[in-house]
Amino acid sequence: MFSISPSARLRPSPFFDATVAEGVRAFTTYNHMLMPTSYGDPQAEYWRLINGVSQWDVAVERQVQLKGPDAAVLAQILAPRDLSRQKVGQGKYVPLCNHHGVLINDPICLKLADDLFWLSIADSNIWFWAQAIAAERGLNVEVSEPDVSPMAIQGPKAEDVVAHVCGDFVRDLKYFWFSETTIGDIPVVVQRSGWSKQGGFEIYLRDGSRGTELWNIFKEAGQPWGIGPGNPNWCERIESGLVSYGGDSDTTTNPFEVRMGKYVDLDVPDDTIGIQALRQIAATGAKRHTLGLVLEGDTPIAPGFSWNPIMQNGRKMGDLTNVVFSFRLKKNIGFALVSADLAIGDVVQCQIGGTSHQGRLTDLPFL
Repeated sequence: MFSISPSARLRPSPFFDATVAEGVRAFTTYNHMLMPTSYGDPQAEYWRLINGVSQWDVAVERQVQLKGPDAAVLAQILAPRDLSRQKVGQGKYVPLCNHHGVLINDPICLKLADDLFWLSIADSNIWFWAQAIAAERGLNVEVSEPDVSPMAIQGPKAEDVVAHVCGDFVRDLKYFWFSETTIGDIPVVVQRSGWSKQGGFEIYLRDGSRGTELWNIFKEAGQPWGIGPGNPNWCERIESGLVSYGGDSDTTTNPFEVRMGKYVDLDVPDDTIGIQALRQIAATGAKRHTLGLVLEGDTPIAPGFSWNPIMQNGRKMGDLTNVVFSFRLKKNIGFALVSADLAIGDVVQCQIGGTSHQGRLTDLPFL
């Protein structure tokens, strides 16, 4: 049994006490916060997401707020995706890149007003990046981290639960679209989104003092649908082909290598960060691509802490960036970030924990 040493470097989530009451058993660190990763029964948590409704503390998805007359200008400078037609109430998935076209985050960009945007970020300090870019470009925009913390309700029964709490208007929300509302007197933003392919919503709490209260409202309302605690599920996300920034990418990865090319618009303004490099990569072709890998055998394999080398004919061809035993496929599966010379159907060997495992490259998603 491990303990967590309190530190000003490690902030608790507004939902922390609620997850402890639910029986959380494991955390990971993400954006200098704790994110639950297990409640002690991985199979039950997985099947709850697949068949029912699961409640997640994802407050670690911090918001970088851009506010002011030049907020839209800064958002477009940061994002190599055309935001010119983005409407208030619409979110867009954007691969943020550095000047070399390397992926540095993959947030959802929410437009709350013409002069107000949130970047709902993955695990890297985009607040510093955005503030520095705004300053060097001389933009009239305030970059801050607001008191906003998402909670996810995911699974095929999630819509019924969220509609029961918030109202039937949520049934009409399109993917990544959102609405500002209140639950009682708790201010929230409700968005159809979430890091699973099972459907669901993220509830952005706008008052961190009321995390336990909001959690319990949804917990109670979801009882008729069998709601229970969960977390961004490693098995489901791999089966569904969902890329994890920082998990499936490294310090040289560009969006085209990790199946994000469709979110890059090459005709955005020339001052968009990274667009010159991304145009060059698009013209010459990416050197790597991400495929699925199904390993032989039906005994679960422990993934370890690092990527695992993928070999063919004694030559390293890339890396297995994740691996999991699929509860539905009954196979060990993962993502292969490999040379563009490899293709679907190729047989390769993967070195995991000192043992060589043979497998075949496949298309994504697995399911």
